[in-house]
Amino acid sequence: MAGIKDLDILLSCMEPVLDEQDFVFCTFPNLSWDNIRQFNPIGVFSEKEGMTLILSKKEADNQEVPYESVYKLISLNIHSSLDAVGLTAAFSAKLAENNISANVVAAYYHDHIFVPAQKAELAMAVLNEFKVV
Repeated sequence: MAGIKDLDILLSCMEPVLDEQDFVFCTFPNLSWDNIRQFNPIGVFSEKEGMTLILSKKEADNQEVPYESVYKLISLNIHSSLDAVGLTAAFSAKLAENNISANVVAAYYHDHIFVPAQKAELAMAVLNEFKVV
């Protein structure tokens, strides 16, 4: 099923959903692909400096994995196309106007935004300003 490409539709019809869990970004300079599963990550990215894993804060704490900041996950509940132009720019600009950092992960069906935990409710309000009533 093809995702939506029209920016106006994406912005006016997206439904941001706030996950109740806390998440953290962790880095592992020497972690092999075979050992990733033990951390139960929701996201993995291989960089030249090592593996970046996105873990629940609970999982990181349980496994004594260090991290710097705590984030909340907001998923945009609309099937955006990976070829859509301007969606990330639009919502990240709006969040930036409100001094909210946005760490974005685009998956096949949805865009996911990790925002500082203490600013999650404000981020939800800002994102909901795009909706047409």
